[in-house]
Amino acid sequence: MRIARFDNNRVGIVQGDAIRDVTGVLAQLPAHRHPFPRHDALIANLEILQNATTVRTVPLGGAALLSPVANPGKIMAAPVNYKKHLEEALADKGIHHGKLVDEIHKAGIFLKATSSVVGPSEGVRLVHTDRRNDHEVELAVVIGTEGHSIAASDALEHVAGYCIGLDMTIRGPEDRSLRKSPDSYTVLGPWLVTPDEVGDPGALEVQIAVNGQVRQREKTSELILSVPQLIAWASSFYTLYPGDVLLTGTPQGVGPVKPGDEMLASISRIGEMRVSVTKA
Repeated sequence: MRIARFDNNRVGIVQGDAIRDVTGVLAQLPAHRHPFPRHDALIANLEILQNATTVRTVPLGGAALLSPVANPGKIMAAPVNYKKHLEEALADKGIHHGKLVDEIHKAGIFLKATSSVVGPSEGVRLVHTDRRNDHEVELAVVIGTEGHSIAASDALEHVAGYCIGLDMTIRGPEDRSLRKSPDSYTVLGPWLVTPDEVGDPGALEVQIAVNGQVRQREKTSELILSVPQLIAWASSFYTLYPGDVLLTGTPQGVGPVKPGDEMLASISRIGEMRVSVTKA
């Protein structure tokens, strides 16, 4: 199943070149009062979509696609999780501002602000354009069921689905979390694809082109820590909740973008999303 949020917070199921609008199903979600839960209510209850009634069908090409996760509790990101990206980061001091670059086992997972999340139709709005602003395309894993200290062998049972992630980055001396958390610096989309359609998350091809020129292309089989290993590691520090997002790392080829550029990111068996770049 391919689950999209679109237009004015509508929810739909993508089938071919159309979206079945099933927004009415949201009335079945549990009602919550303050204090609100730490999870995304729809992601925690995706089973309600199985028999959802279609209100209308809209052309996919005319829909404004939002982040498939409306309320992620946290965004966890894996730095330098491809060997070739680690090598390029060590060779290009502009990527990490001359600071020592550690492999992921030493660098650890970092967090991004949830306020940085947008969908592909909203685009990236660059700030601090006097600095280098880079694209980083990644496989994004969306957690479906709560868990702590999850074994790698059980990790994929906790996955609601996958989408494409753009981990936009301002280069500079500050901590990663600050430079990667401005508004619109986490793009998720174009929709959430359930595990039955994706299969092995370690057998996907990740790619991004800027203005038609391919910049990054790699297979997730080249991840240093696999998706199950990342989930296990993250859950050894945090309780994972439905709607939490794990960005699995970006391959080699990161590079700058500027206002007016257009990015086309794709992952096999998930899809592609077109994202415009403007100045905030």
